[in-house]
Amino acid sequence: MFENFQFDSLADFMAMSGHGPYVWSAYGISALVLFYLAVLPLRRRREFLATLNEQQSEEA
Repeated sequence: MFENFQFDSLADFMAMSGHGPYVWSAYGISALVLFYLAVLPLRRRREFLATLNEQQSEEA
């Protein structure tokens, strides 16, 4: 089933014929950006609700 695997070992897979640092850094940067884009709206919502709560307590 997996007899045509392109790499001989896990180390060869990680190195990717010398291109590993570029490939894995691209994956890492992409993961960080996606994480940031997922967290940013949650932080903004929390800040908005805190500001709204402060405004309501000042009016009361």
